[in-house]
Amino acid sequence: MSIRLRQIALVANKLAPVIDDLKAVFGLEVCYIDPGVGVFGLENSLLPVGNNFIEVVAPIKEGTAGGRYLKRRGGDGGYMVICQCESHAAQLERRERAAAMGIRIAWERESDGYHVMQLHPADTGGSFFEIDWDAKCEPEGHWEPAGGSGWRKAKRTEVVSAYSAVELQSPDPAGLAERWSKIAGVPVRKDARGRLEMALDNASVRFVEATDGRGEGLSGIDMVVADRAKLNSAAERREYKTTGDQLTICGTRFYLVQPNG
Repeated sequence: MSIRLRQIALVANKLAPVIDDLKAVFGLEVCYIDPGVGVFGLENSLLPVGNNFIEVVAPIKEGTAGGRYLKRRGGDGGYMVICQCESHAAQLERRERAAAMGIRIAWERESDGYHVMQLHPADTGGSFFEIDWDAKCEPEGHWEPAGGSGWRKAKRTEVVSAYSAVELQSPDPAGLAERWSKIAGVPVRKDARGRLEMALDNASVRFVEATDGRGEGLSGIDMVVADRAKLNSAAERREYKTTGDQLTICGTRFYLVQPNG
């Protein structure tokens, strides 16, 4: 069954500085601000990365799930892996599979055009695992969480053209990989470097050992770089240090990879 990585969410104590850094370093633009997240005590912005999205959320009041997550992981970091499946039936099949595993639904909302299904991170491990269905079924086009189809006007690919993987870290990466694989119905394999990964239609979910003292969570994103010199120059101006092929923004390791690398 088809399933794509469509959106990666990060959580920050303050939204604006992180958005400014992502725009400056990676040459991205904000395409959508969702007023609906206010019900969760959050504010957000979405930025297209190729035909998919990075979202950043930040708490705007006390007692939010996002705020608790920030405290639990010791600061800004990864928050959600949001996928798109090709049909409502495929989404519901995954819902049933998760329920059989004892995995709770953290939040869901259904309409004629869109059904969001967010699985509880305490049960999935690693991060929130969200599997959504968009009735227009445009895997590189219309996306309800980005406000529809208008996001294309903000698409910028001069510095980075896409992301190719999201990384989850855990004290037990093999166990985490097995759980996510069962939910998604996608087998686990090893990448060229011997790391466990679940290959989705357009990107991979990678599972690695937690070694940074922050515990289990969404730890990294592979960014496909189109103009490394421009990226390096912008990072330096923002006082971000690039170590080899890696830099950290919003408590998240961004791995700078070449196209098809």
